[in-house]
Amino acid sequence: AGSVKTGKMPEGEKTRQYKQEEQQQKEEEQEGLIEFYGSYQELFQFFCSNTTIHGAIRLVCSKKNKMKTAFWSVLFFLTFGLMYWQFGILYREYFSYPVNLNLNLNSDRLTFPAVTLCTLNPYRYSAIRKKLDELDQITHQTLLDLYDYNMSLARSDWSTLSTRKRSSRSLLHHVQRHPLRRQKRDNLVNLPENSPSVDKNDWKIGFVLCSENNKDCFHQAYSSGVDAVREWYSFHYINILAQMPDAKALDESDFENFIYACRFNEATCDKANYTHFHHPLYGNCYTFNDNSSSLWTSSLPGINNGLSLVVRTEQNDFIPLLSTVTGARVMVHDQNEPAFMDDGGFNVRPGIETSISMRKEMTVRLGGSYSDCTEDGRDVPVQNLYSSRYTEQVCIRSCFQVNMVERCGCAYYFYPLPAGAEYCDYTKHVAWGYCYYKLLAEFKADVLGCFHKCRKPCKMTEYQLSAGYSRWPSAVSEDWVFYMLSQQNKYNITSKRNGVAKVNIFFEEWNYKTNGESPAFTVVTLLSQLGNQWSLWFGSSVLSVMELAELILDFIAITFILALRWFHSRQQPSPPGPPPNSHDNTAFQDEAPGLSAPHRFTVEAVVTMLPSYNSLEPREVGHE
Repeated sequence: AGSVKTGKMPEGEKTRQYKQEEQQQKEEEQEGLIEFYGSYQELFQFFCSNTTIHGAIRLVCSKKNKMKTAFWSVLFFLTFGLMYWQFGILYREYFSYPVNLNLNLNSDRLTFPAVTLCTLNPYRYSAIRKKLDELDQITHQTLLDLYDYNMSLARSDWSTLSTRKRSSRSLLHHVQRHPLRRQKRDNLVNLPENSPSVDKNDWKIGFVLCSENNKDCFHQAYSSGVDAVREWYSFHYINILAQMPDAKALDESDFENFIYACRFNEATCDKANYTHFHHPLYGNCYTFNDNSSSLWTSSLPGINNGLSLVVRTEQNDFIPLLSTVTGARVMVHDQNEPAFMDDGGFNVRPGIETSISMRKEMTVRLGGSYSDCTEDGRDVPVQNLYSSRYTEQVCIRSCFQVNMVERCGCAYYFYPLPAGAEYCDYTKHVAWGYCYYKLLAEFKADVLGCFHKCRKPCKMTEYQLSAGYSRWPSAVSEDWVFYMLSQQNKYNITSKRNGVAKVNIFFEEWNYKTNGESPAFTVVTLLSQLGNQWSLWFGSSVLSVMELAELILDFIAITFILALRWFHSRQQPSPPGPPPNSHDNTAFQDEAPGLSAPHRFTVEAVVTMLPSYNSLEPREVGHE
């Protein structure tokens, strides 16, 4: 009996040794992941059992029912997807930077705007009178050849025609280089030979422009002969002006002979209230209330609290081929802004009293990410050539002038002169007209990118105008009005009514409108909307979001550690195999004391599966 007991003890000790080694190995593995879970299953089980997100605990509670587990899993992740879809919509709306439009009505003393008034009469300045007379004589002959029209010239022009033949040869040479011609319209070029004769109405008229080497020419054509003659004459007129070495030679102001009466807010104007400049097409121009040191203010609306002007509209010593209208041109604009008479001006008719009522309107835009407006133009890639603040029109004209200097080598006379450049003149720049009209076509088609580069200012002031007209002076009062004008202003015009006009400019009301912008979707609004969506789909709080963030971090950490252990196990060398002459049958080999873990797991399974037969054990007699 003792020998049986002694033979069984080593087998039990071996089994206990295997269990101790396996337990020690598990403890070592647990110590390696002391702050993390041993598997993904443990991680998700802990999260679903302890999270405050609604519905997550049902994944654990219903784990014995696979159908419910699948249902709640699909519902849980579907809800998550819908919530983040809503999140995407909210983020997209936020990063589109929408704005709210705010309309405010303000009542305050209004600063009167600047008012520019031009004579609409390009003057024959003494410095260029000689060349203008020569240009008129050449134009007279051109119209006679094209239309059989004998333009009436002053007798002094005809008397000096023979004495100026030598001096006009230079001008005639350049005019002949850009001749005024007629050509058939495009739809009449391919007419059959038996078609009726082409009438003068079926021709287009224009002038020829060629490159410097005369290899490339094109016909700058117009459908109207009036427009073609004016443009052709203006082209040569600009060249004459550009030849003047000093622009001050054209500064021949005649304020008293143009402005007969000036009154603002019941007070008489003086020379300190206006500035003068010359426009190539609109003649002498006068800007009122442009002095920033002493600006006019209007405390009350109405015609008696504005600017009232009586102007002379007779065109004496004018250029008929350059100006085809009579009257005056008026423009209302803000201070420190140039007067672009082509864009915002309108004409005043002779013999008419024009009453212009104004309504001030301010626009304030949000900059930065909300719009592409600019605060002061410093972030616009265009040099400001005007001595004024930034406006969109200032930028566009400066952009064209910069491109003109780069492409054509000279500057256009209508716009400010860049540093180091000179105005275009065909005595120095032979083909500048060819280059200019080619560049102008690209400019209008936005090939130069000026309309894209020049952005709107974030703050701008506009004046909405409405005009009313009435006959002035009336039939019963014209006699004494004209008599007083003749006594005071030496007014001796034969056609009385066509020689004067009256202009009234005033505020229509005391209120002015401000259009502002404010962010429609702020960070506070975004967080509020995100919280609403989270509460709608999961009914949880910010701490629940932190739980979800913790889950993601733990998932990443476990993935990294498991990948690191797998990579480390692949780097360890495999155990050496049996010798070549050894037996392959391991059943006849003795069991080594140190077995691998899988082998121990097998032995442990066999030992634990053996039944316990206590009845076969020998019993000691002493215990009975």
